[in-house]
Amino acid sequence: MNIKQKIETLREELSQHNYNYYILDNATISDYDFDIKLKELQALEDAHPEFFDANSPTQRVGGTITKNFKTTVHDSRMYSLDNSYSKEDLLDWETRIKKMVDGEVNYTCELKYDGASMNLTYENGKLLRAVTRGDGVQGDEVTANIKTINTVPLQLKGDYPERFDIRGEIILPIAGFLKMNEERIANDEEPYRNPRNTASGSLKLQDSSEVAKRPLECLLYSIVGSDLNITTQYEGLEKARAWGFKVPQEAKLVHSIDAVLDYINHWDKERHNLPYEIDGVVVKVNNLYQQDELGFTSKAPRWAMAYKFKAEQVSTRLNEITYQVGRTGAITPVANLEPVELAGTTVKRASLHNADQIEKLDIREGDEVFVEKGGEIIPKIIAVDLTKRPLESQPTTYITNCPECETELIRVEGEAKHYCPNYKGCPTQVAGRIQHFISRKAMDIDGLGGETVSLLVKEGLIRNYSDLYELTIEQVIPLERMAEKSAENLVNGIAASKQIPFERVLFALGIRFVGETVAKKLAKHYKSIDALMFASTLDLVTVDEIGERIAESVVEFFSSEENKQIIERLKSFGVQLEISAEKLAGQTEKLKGQTFVVSGVFETISRNELKKLIEDNGGKVASSISSKTSYVVAGDKMGPSKRTKAENLNIAILTEIEFLDFLK
Repeated sequence: MNIKQKIETLREELSQHNYNYYILDNATISDYDFDIKLKELQALEDAHPEFFDANSPTQRVGGTITKNFKTTVHDSRMYSLDNSYSKEDLLDWETRIKKMVDGEVNYTCELKYDGASMNLTYENGKLLRAVTRGDGVQGDEVTANIKTINTVPLQLKGDYPERFDIRGEIILPIAGFLKMNEERIANDEEPYRNPRNTASGSLKLQDSSEVAKRPLECLLYSIVGSDLNITTQYEGLEKARAWGFKVPQEAKLVHSIDAVLDYINHWDKERHNLPYEIDGVVVKVNNLYQQDELGFTSKAPRWAMAYKFKAEQVSTRLNEITYQVGRTGAITPVANLEPVELAGTTVKRASLHNADQIEKLDIREGDEVFVEKGGEIIPKIIAVDLTKRPLESQPTTYITNCPECETELIRVEGEAKHYCPNYKGCPTQVAGRIQHFISRKAMDIDGLGGETVSLLVKEGLIRNYSDLYELTIEQVIPLERMAEKSAENLVNGIAASKQIPFERVLFALGIRFVGETVAKKLAKHYKSIDALMFASTLDLVTVDEIGERIAESVVEFFSSEENKQIIERLKSFGVQLEISAEKLAGQTEKLKGQTFVVSGVFETISRNELKKLIEDNGGKVASSISSKTSYVVAGDKMGPSKRTKAENLNIAILTEIEFLDFLK
């Protein structure tokens, strides 16, 4: 056996032992013997660097230093999940599903692991990269750190696809977390707060050898890709397990919502006996074809629902109510609390939402209040303990003037929030609009954060976001904590943002009620900022999903002379304020005013490509058939009830070939 063969044999042998121990929980070799073989492999690799393999078992010990984690766009977006908290929520979800798909619906129930979401990409059976969830569209590449986790296979087994993504959670088992804290306390160090935050923080450590010391695990639950040869979610879990991934055995295939509720009730009681923390159950439509039919909203898949266990509650004292000003001038009252431990974190503040909420709960300074984490994420006050209210207590009087600029507040009829109308002069609004402009989902300007924005505004270097494009390195260097290199990065980051596409620039402008989805629809419809600026309220409400409130807000924004001047300056600096010629090349208005429902399995084109073709040519894609449907594009396995409904409504049914000919 030559050196190369010896190295490859040792790698295969150690990978199998790793799989037996960490995945099957069935060690077939002692720790001592494993370490001897690992050292032998390390010595051979050191002596023969020409046989280096990034996925060798020796790479698990870490040692790579990563100072800046590269931002990487996901091949497929990582959506968040809609949440439910009751049987009624799940029954409503089931009703919606059954209106949209034909046939029996089965469900896969899985535990909702409380960790850090991760996307792993495999190519030819080897780990290619590991990327954090980030904002769902892009995240940080942390491959070197993830390779140190023993439950992440570096080389797959069996009949895996050529390339695919697999998603899961990086978690820290409770036993490992407790052991880490014992060691920290013994060394007079501050113990970690909770397993979830510790797991998440571990992923961004610069030295991967430090990550290797932490007993992290990776629990997988979702395979994404094309030509996977998988027909159901449950089959996907079984295949992932066979390829070498750690897929918890607690997942269960059930055939009714009642069985789903039985599963939820069981794990609500038994969750504390698990080796890791969970905060609920995820329910998914099992059939992948039905998942494809159901599709996604702008934020979440329609085919999945997270059932969250009842939130933990604590009581504490409300010391003071203060008020925050948002970038749109909206005032948010904040409860400043006596610090209290809640679901593993120290809670000091909670949102009180608006004046109506304060009045409804009769919340007062000095009250003992009950706090819970809404969805176990954002703390909120749910009630007041009136038995402990001080005798001298006085009802809360909501502020009448802006806490930042003293301008008298206004409240528009029908809206819950109070607003500061001092759009130009309120410093917090000015800084807030710029911070929104530079944010990741908007212009994504590297080297520029909230603190730096506040400093730039305070020093008078910028008054609005168009001023950013005139900043020089010489102007920025004198700022607090700003060195020459960071000043260069900031100015270069601003220059690079000129390539951000129009729909994101439109979102970045901060027009009230114009979020990411609305910005995309407006950009697609009007194609340029000039066309949008001259649109009337009546024009705007004809755009798909644009209501009167959004339309009025857009018109009001562009009626401001100052905003018009800012837009002109952005144009002069080269910011993208129209859809690029490249994007426009494939778009027409051929299908304008027509609504399509796409149903079935297609041969020459994927369902998503079909939907994109419809939208690129001015049409609208709906999820269910109604009297407003213009055409149904039907593939193989279209549900009989959908076909019957289309026929009863006299809606034309096109095959994919007929649709493509129709488009020509």
